[in-house]
Amino acid sequence: MPNRQPRMSNEDHQILKFRPRTLSRARGGVRNASAQPDARFPSGDQTAPDDYRHRMITNVAAILFTAVLTFAGIWLAIKLADLRKAQDCVLMGRRDCAHISSPKD
Repeated sequence: MPNRQPRMSNEDHQILKFRPRTLSRARGGVRNASAQPDARFPSGDQTAPDDYRHRMITNVAAILFTAVLTFAGIWLAIKLADLRKAQDCVLMGRRDCAHISSPKD
């Protein structure tokens, strides 16, 4: 059986140099509008700086949403289990299937 490995020439590969992210803004958060584009980004595209506060607010909102969704799922599963038990009781022909709560003295 012949060896079917694809042929690759040196033109098919590209080595990208790793450039660590550095702070390109001043501490005040305002960048000079007349500044030249950063030489590290040849196409002129610069990534937006990290907004720590916005990220943390988004993370808290996502965690709260996930928690609410989890508790709603657990509540729904418990209610469905109770309904299934009541339906099984009725289908067996029993007459004491309804849960009657008595007032506490």
